[in-house]
Amino acid sequence: MPICVIAQPIHPIGAQILRDAGVEARLSPGPGLDSLREAIADADAVIVRDSLPAALMDAAPRLCVIANHGTGTDKIDVAHAASKGIPVVFTPEANVRSVAEHALMLMLATARQAVQADAATRAGHWRFKYEQPMFSLCGKTLGIVGWGRTGRLLCGMAAQALGMRVIVWSPSLPADGSQLSGATRVETLQELLRASDVVSLHRPLRDDTRHTLDAAALQLMKPGAIVVNTSRGGLIDESALADALRGGRLFGAGLDVFETEPLPAGSAVAGLPNVVLTPHVAGSTQEALEATASQCAEQILSVLAGRQPPHLVHPQAWDRRRRPATSLLSERQP
Repeated sequence: MPICVIAQPIHPIGAQILRDAGVEARLSPGPGLDSLREAIADADAVIVRDSLPAALMDAAPRLCVIANHGTGTDKIDVAHAASKGIPVVFTPEANVRSVAEHALMLMLATARQAVQADAATRAGHWRFKYEQPMFSLCGKTLGIVGWGRTGRLLCGMAAQALGMRVIVWSPSLPADGSQLSGATRVETLQELLRASDVVSLHRPLRDDTRHTLDAAALQLMKPGAIVVNTSRGGLIDESALADALRGGRLFGAGLDVFETEPLPAGSAVAGLPNVVLTPHVAGSTQEALEATASQCAEQILSVLAGRQPPHLVHPQAWDRRRRPATSLLSERQP
């Protein structure tokens, strides 16, 4: 019987799909990498919501598929996996709506100072409405950095529900803007930053995207603007962002992701009153978790049955993959 280790808790539908197909689904006994190393020693597959370094792959001689519970694979050593013939699958469509909704929520919560207003109400401080500025998003300009699934969905939500003007910058967009709907393409990131009342980041984290918003970029933003990040924490220089927020250049920020996770107690942004923080939960609605777990499990079954799954990080390496140690699933049909 093939074995799949679930490194961190997922929606129970994932384990159920695996078990119904004859796969033993095991939850890693502890949260740390040492526990995971021991758990995957005899595993054919693993589902991860966090990191999977090269050393753990080396400790799993039977491992023939890694399922990333989500979209971003920056915490998995995908190059090492490819070198060992281990396919890495991911779930790019499962949580798109949830993440876009969360970005919209952070925009609104920051603009309306929702967290501070909640605290003031609980404390009986009814004069809050006379003392704290807040603003409407209708008629404001939303700048979306990156034009993937989430950015496109957020564009429609912001334009249709809130009446925002949307501009987009992405290196992958054609110059004629032919892939745009409901938004206007701008030529450079700098142009977007200067024109936007709200900037929302929707890029993968790579060496060339790290600190997309550094000190110089933040200085280009409109005074009183808002920054929202539901993508990857490393896209923003948090220290520089804290300086811009502390000095009053920016109105606020809504952050679901951070350079270091969990967020350290001494984080530069943690103590600022004009920042709305959530613990990397944008894609954690029940609907998104169920869809993500299901897609992870189904793609694992495809690999164990010798069928190419739909969402491979390196599809060109499929023919060089490590074969499963067991063929119990070889007759399973899609």
